[in-house]
Amino acid sequence: MTEAATKRASETVLARGRAWVQALAGRLGINGRTGVVALPYAWLFVFFFVPFVIVAKISLAQMILQRPPYTAFLLWPDGQTWPTIQVFWSNYAWLLQDPLYWIAYLNSLKIALISTFFCLLVGYPIAYGIARCAPTVRTLLLLMVILPFWTSFLLRVYAWIGILKQQGLINAALMGLGIIDQPLDILHNDFSVYVGIVYSYLPFMILPLYATLEKLDVSLLEAAEDLGARPIKAFFTVTVPLSLPGILAGSMLVFIPAVGEFVIPALLGGPDTLMIGKILWNEFFSNRDWPVASAVTIVLILVLVIPIVILQRQQVKAQEALE
Repeated sequence: MTEAATKRASETVLARGRAWVQALAGRLGINGRTGVVALPYAWLFVFFFVPFVIVAKISLAQMILQRPPYTAFLLWPDGQTWPTIQVFWSNYAWLLQDPLYWIAYLNSLKIALISTFFCLLVGYPIAYGIARCAPTVRTLLLLMVILPFWTSFLLRVYAWIGILKQQGLINAALMGLGIIDQPLDILHNDFSVYVGIVYSYLPFMILPLYATLEKLDVSLLEAAEDLGARPIKAFFTVTVPLSLPGILAGSMLVFIPAVGEFVIPALLGGPDTLMIGKILWNEFFSNRDWPVASAVTIVLILVLVIPIVILQRQQVKAQEALE
């Protein structure tokens, strides 16, 4: 077969395939707009809802010494047409009885909240400065914010061990300047965990804030100053309220992953740094107790999802009130 004949045969196969897909979509009542809208829902269904159902099912099982290491959800006894459902709530009761889990939950929420606050404290001036720069300088500064993502997350966290250890850069600099006589103990404790989380998640705070501040109408600040407001007052009465969507988006992007963080507390934290990510790792890989680990995961998801849903409803109500 010549090259031209091969090309015509390939085009014929592609055309038939395209016609078959279009005919199938027509029978299912799917047009172009419906397909575009359905795509993200299909993604959420496959990669969020289905894994969530599987984890929820495992959380209602009991640990056993076989593979998989948990009891079946459906049993098919001999002679019965319909299966029997096995549900064990003992894993959730265990979470209520053992204070270790609640301490880990509360400690994770505390560390995530404080880290989010410091990310906002550091990230807001950076985002504001980038949004007010000239376009050429702005591009360079945004590149510097994104540049750490080009290196491995694990390597960047490891680098902080060299900076924070007793013979590290910070202690060497302070002792060289004569500020301290003995090295500070700033590694393997909560302080180093805060440093690691704020450093790692700072770009997630800066970028949404920059996107909001860059669209801010500067004439509103000029109008406030013309009406007698000083720059500080104009900033807190005009800029900050109008940047609230960016503050909320950045805070969510930092807070949610920080709650379940495992790598940073494992490398930079100490033995007293108890976070729910370390609990999950121990239950899954050390204790091999998948049902309890799944129950811990389901509770963590509920702890994070319920406030987000309430916040979104409040935002929708506030937006409807403004309209």
